[in-house]
Amino acid sequence: MGLVERVDRFQRRHPAAGYPLAVAYKFFDDQGNYLTAMITYYAFLSVFPLLLLLISILGFTLHNDPDLQARVLDSALSRLPVIGQQIADNVQSLRGNTLAVVVGALGGVYGSLGVVQAAQNAFNKVWAVPRSSRPNPVMARLLSLSMLVALGIGLVVSTALSALSAVASQIGGSELGIGLRALLALAAVVLNVALLAFAFRLLTAQSAGTRRVLPGAVAAAVIWQLLQVLGTYYFGHTLRNSSATYGLFGVVLGLMVWLYLSAFAVVLGAEINSVRDRRLWPRSLLTPFTDDVQLTRGDRKAYASYAQTEQHKGFETVDVDFDQPAQDGSEQTTDESQPATDDGERTTDESRPAPDGSDR
Repeated sequence: MGLVERVDRFQRRHPAAGYPLAVAYKFFDDQGNYLTAMITYYAFLSVFPLLLLLISILGFTLHNDPDLQARVLDSALSRLPVIGQQIADNVQSLRGNTLAVVVGALGGVYGSLGVVQAAQNAFNKVWAVPRSSRPNPVMARLLSLSMLVALGIGLVVSTALSALSAVASQIGGSELGIGLRALLALAAVVLNVALLAFAFRLLTAQSAGTRRVLPGAVAAAVIWQLLQVLGTYYFGHTLRNSSATYGLFGVVLGLMVWLYLSAFAVVLGAEINSVRDRRLWPRSLLTPFTDDVQLTRGDRKAYASYAQTEQHKGFETVDVDFDQPAQDGSEQTTDESQPATDDGERTTDESRPAPDGSDR
């Protein structure tokens, strides 16, 4: 038996190895990098209009208090720990005016709705929701607006936590200051978990309880918090002295990288939930690279779901057959004794919708 066969057999028998591999394979099967890039694109479009809107509003309301303007702006930019300070250094010359408010509002709404719409598409793709079962364009945008309201509330709470963190930093290295910063960091993670779990439930067009989406929400929140910590450290020790050299190019590039990594964490969290809930593992080690492979049950269920995703009409029937015979034993792909799951997924090789065209 060769090395590849031994590794394959090991990961099939040990969920600790097979489950992460299945998540990675499904991410690439779903073209997760493109889903992430789409979210990043709209997020990038929304950042600068929203920043322009914020600066304009501050220019109107706090024109007599430049110090308070700076503190509010710094608090908002602290949400971008990698390049927030660089952006702050490059926007100090902007002033509020009516045109900037209008442009910032329109651009911010367009970009923000695009972010949530792209997230909806990503989550539905990850969960293999048929296109016929997804919300119509009007309902999808209403859901996006609801999500934006939730994100706005979360931003207010996050800003308050940021302000408290600044107070904790002023306390210094005392035990009280260290304990308060640790508590605030934990509160930030809990807030992110709640927002992500709400997003996974609201923006996915199928019934998904909190317990089903919680693992991915926790994973995404932890990854995002690590990105903040590591990004702040990297900026403080590496990029700070290079800002004069890279200038605006460094700001834009750093912002795009930060947004992409944040979107990646969210999409990966959705993949974690989907693979876990639908038990799409183990996967064959070589299945992405060749047809000369024996498909596992997880492979068959995953490939069947990809085809079902493209069901555009409720009266359209999508049949998935595999010419390759099923394996025996634990790798058997046909299990008629198991009922259909509550999200309609069949455990057989041929995953068909109900005769009336609705989801089973």
